[in-house]
Amino acid sequence: MPVDALLTQDELDFIRTMQHNPQLNVRDTTASLLVNGGTQIRDLLTRLVANEQVTIQAQFENQQMSFPLQLVEDEFHAVHLKLGAPSIFEDGPMVRPWRLSLDEPVVLEDNLGRMSGLQVREISFKGVLLETRNGRKPPQRFSLWFNPPGHEPMPLRGTLQRKTEQGHYAYHLSESNPQDTERLRQYILAQHRREHPQFHA
Repeated sequence: MPVDALLTQDELDFIRTMQHNPQLNVRDTTASLLVNGGTQIRDLLTRLVANEQVTIQAQFENQQMSFPLQLVEDEFHAVHLKLGAPSIFEDGPMVRPWRLSLDEPVVLEDNLGRMSGLQVREISFKGVLLETRNGRKPPQRFSLWFNPPGHEPMPLRGTLQRKTEQGHYAYHLSESNPQDTERLRQYILAQHRREHPQFHA
């Protein structure tokens, strides 16, 4: 290599490895959003998203998805529009959040990873259906961690709404910080994709 070269051979090899790594060259098609229609439409959408909550709605069969539009800044400080994880609803006598029924209940954990007396039977982005273990009385409020297998733990904060006919307890989930809410929506989206692959093909 010439003495005045800007990069060493190791640095060149590293760059070539990065360029030819198939995992790094795959576009994230679920998050990207291309807006055709000129700069006026793009600028209008950007201003709206910066000041208001803007969503894109999709409806199919008996379900609806509501995708929030978000402004994200990249490493070059350029601002882009991005689709967030959707809120999924199901139609019926009334429209309600789509609920994931867990094959195996997941026990909620405290901050130290110790199991609580509450286990999740169903979960949506708005609420959770809990079962108490050993006949314990349910709390009015809880702040615990949902740790489903194969996923990062997610903090949940709930307020008791009612007892169901099956003896479970319905809790309304309060929104914490946006990253936690987004992680829960991403988890529910992944499970919805597994249960309804025809909608995500």
